Amino acid sequence: LQKELLKYKQEARNLQGIKRTISSQDALQQRLIQQDAAVLQLKQELLRANMDKEELHNQNVDLQRKVEERNRLLAEYKKELCQKDRHLQQHQSKLDEMLRQLSEASYQQVDLERELEHKEALLAHCMKREAEE
Repeated sequence: LQKELLKYKQEARNLQGIKRTISSQDALQQRLIQQDAAVLQLKQELLRANMDKEELHNQNVDLQRKVEERNRLLAEYKKELCQKDRHLQQHQSKLDEMLRQLSEASYQQVDLERELEHKEALLAHCMKREAEE
């Protein structure tokens, strides 16, 4: 009986060792499953991050193209503005010259009006004298 008891105890120990091994293998397998799930989640996040990165890159390229287009338009507008400034300066110069000529003409008109008044006064004086004679 004692031999059998020892045999069964030994067998129980062996079974417990096997049970522990299986238990630790189950735990390792659980851990492996968890790690696989974590790796899968990280791959999904990496894929999303790469897609976001690609989208941002495309947006950046689009924005750069728009900036270049706006810079080109700005350069054209500046060129047009410079041309209009030159035209405006030319017209301003012509206007100034015409105002100067108009001013001279006004002075000449005033001088001529004075001269005409003076001659009319002389004529009136001469006519008065002639009428008296």
